[in-house]
Amino acid sequence: RGGDVPGRPGGAGHRACAAVRRPTYDSTVFDSRHIRTFHEVVRTRSYSAAAQALGYTQPAISQQMKALEREVGTPLFTRVGRRLRLTEAGETLARHTQNILGSMSVAREQMAAIARLRTGLVRVCAFPSANATLVPEAMALLAVEHPGIRVELLEDEPPDSLRRVVQGESDVTLAFTYPGLREEVPEELVEIPLLEDQLTVLLPVGHPMARRRAVQLADLAQERWIAGCLRCRTNFVHECAQLGFTPDIVFTTDDNLAVQALVAQGLGVAMMPGLTLSFLRRDKVRGRPLAPASRRQVSAYVLREHLRIPATARLLEALATVAARRGDPTGVIHKRSLGSAKEL
Repeated sequence: RGGDVPGRPGGAGHRACAAVRRPTYDSTVFDSRHIRTFHEVVRTRSYSAAAQALGYTQPAISQQMKALEREVGTPLFTRVGRRLRLTEAGETLARHTQNILGSMSVAREQMAAIARLRTGLVRVCAFPSANATLVPEAMALLAVEHPGIRVELLEDEPPDSLRRVVQGESDVTLAFTYPGLREEVPEELVEIPLLEDQLTVLLPVGHPMARRRAVQLADLAQERWIAGCLRCRTNFVHECAQLGFTPDIVFTTDDNLAVQALVAQGLGVAMMPGLTLSFLRRDKVRGRPLAPASRRQVSAYVLREHLRIPATARLLEALATVAARRGDPTGVIHKRSLGSAKEL
């Protein structure tokens, strides 16, 4: 059939050619080899001298410069007699070449340093009580064992903190979940359980129940309450509903120190994570664990491929170590968790 004659417009041969047509590329993307050769040609003002310096043949230098001119879309050299002269485009590129090569050299060194663990940057996003406890302790441990690793701190509550690591705004996120309110974790993330944080009730020092070793939530049904962040408040209301009462929440704040100040002034009581006891104003506030015990799960979350980055792996190990000291003196649970995550 006429329409199927190879090579004829509309024919099979024409369609095959269209199917394998090469995509066009941005002409500003340079081959680093060409940039290095161009720099040497500019320095020596000669293809032959550049070839000798780089260990190439003169035709190879010529071919590379022609390829570079095709990349930039304009001539870079003109000949005046036997000498090379830069065009306006060549002069412009020459002004940037040294910086380009210098940046490439620095990048290579930094990548090698990261691989050798001399240096590295890890961005950590955590909720406030973790940023005041687990993270500083892990950073102190890291500073002793791997002083070249730098850590940048961000603060956010889940689920926003989980989105940060998915979107590349942080490398490691510390977040918490409650047993009855567990949310879906993005499938890109690996969860590394760190510890179970027991919930406590903060009471003014003169409160009758402050003398008890532990308190029952139902015994505080008539109290005025100070609630924390949205996820903590949701869990608190849920636990109260399980016991058959609706708490009288008179203040809401996600500032842990503000919660303590309000409790210290006798303006209410609060259900708080056990981590907050590390920076409790013990002179005016008492923290008492709930009975029966109520806990939240604290975990680290990281993109699967980031587990292979040395600095990130070392930080996760430090977090597992400090978490083990707080919740699992043997460290067995956390070492197993981190090991399982690495296997993924």
